[in-house]
Amino acid sequence: MSKDTDKKIVVRMAPSPTGNLHIGTARTTLYNFLFAKKYGGKFILRIEDTDKERSTKEFEENILTGLLWLGLQHDEFYRQSERGDIYVDYVKRMIENGSAYISKETPTEPGQRESVVRFKNPNKKITFNDLIRGEVTFDTTELLDFVIARSPEEPLYHLAVVVDDHEMKVTHVIRGDDHISNTPRQILIQEAIGAKRPEYAHLPLIVDSSRAKLSKRKHGAVVWLDTYKEEGYQPEALLNYFSLLGWNPGDDREIFTLDEITQIFDILRVQKGSAVFDVLKLKWINKEHLKRLPLDVVNSEIKNWINKSLRIKNEGVDVDEGRIEKIIPIIFERISVWGEVTQLIDNGEFDYVLRTPKYTARDLTWKGEKDFANTLRHIERVIILLTDIPENDWTADKIKEVVWPYAESEGKGSVLWPIRYALSGMQKSPDPFTLATILGKEETLKRLSAANDILKNEK
Repeated sequence: MSKDTDKKIVVRMAPSPTGNLHIGTARTTLYNFLFAKKYGGKFILRIEDTDKERSTKEFEENILTGLLWLGLQHDEFYRQSERGDIYVDYVKRMIENGSAYISKETPTEPGQRESVVRFKNPNKKITFNDLIRGEVTFDTTELLDFVIARSPEEPLYHLAVVVDDHEMKVTHVIRGDDHISNTPRQILIQEAIGAKRPEYAHLPLIVDSSRAKLSKRKHGAVVWLDTYKEEGYQPEALLNYFSLLGWNPGDDREIFTLDEITQIFDILRVQKGSAVFDVLKLKWINKEHLKRLPLDVVNSEIKNWINKSLRIKNEGVDVDEGRIEKIIPIIFERISVWGEVTQLIDNGEFDYVLRTPKYTARDLTWKGEKDFANTLRHIERVIILLTDIPENDWTADKIKEVVWPYAESEGKGSVLWPIRYALSGMQKSPDPFTLATILGKEETLKRLSAANDILKNEK
């Protein structure tokens, strides 16, 4: 493209507010946004709300909020419901020049109109060049004289779309592959009103692993952007992943910022075949973006998502900020999205930080050892060893240095298992040296002393 052509580029995204923001709509919006920004063009957001029965302000707000959350800011904004007079004028002109006519109908169902406005089909073949699919030809004869308005004052989708694209000087229509069958009707209308034909690029559909199109009916919440927003995905990661649903940079890079994608985006590199939506790949990309965040942001987010835990809210657990700070690195290693922080807390994975553990003497014994006295001896010895460590030297390395020789001489499992269980009360948890560091010297000795008492009562 020449620089002169680049300056004239205008693209539009035209979602219908008949449902929440679909990830397919988000992907298509992203491609329009990238194409416009790549060439210094204009990105228009146009709400196509001519379907008055199904369109709602709530769905419109959801779409607008979602796109802005992703960072896809439009340059101009329109609603079709506010452009009625423009469409009426075009309908009248088309009736006057004979390219459309008022058709008397015989209603076959309740609510059907007795007259509508139909387009007078010239019944010819239409060929257009698709930037992704190449040359496409349709025989429009099979379309018959299709309806373009319920009445001269009530235009339908195809007419409104063509008029808007013409009036807004849209140069490129980038949309999903499911719209390709709409193109011949719209080209016929363009010719009838004297509109310049835009260039078309029909994007591959997004499908599941079985190659079925992602739909609300079959896939439920999987298709809504809100699902990923609520689960704690990063908007930058979603944009990164959406960009790869049908496009590739031409090399093995997979992690990008929006600015980086914009610089290398090429509509001609979009594939023809369907793009498979893979949640595991999305999670991997999201984790890569989390790794790029500053430490203070990571700390803040993890604390925020811990506080969303129903376990904490419903059970009134007193969260020790100092301990939370120490488990943040452990939590961060285990998550791919922020929402998993809350899941870990709700599942009790970090109960050892939130509450004093409960267990029996039998739980403390290594692999079913029956000799409680032996386990008691190890606990008592470890208490003595740990007591001598200064508070300012209470680190995992120091604790291991002090305890490890004793564990090696007495049997690592026999010594370390009861320590770990006494500190966590869990079958699976961090090693005892890490646990002691997280809990601090006072709490560690307190829990070991409690284990000591339990074992003594079993003697």
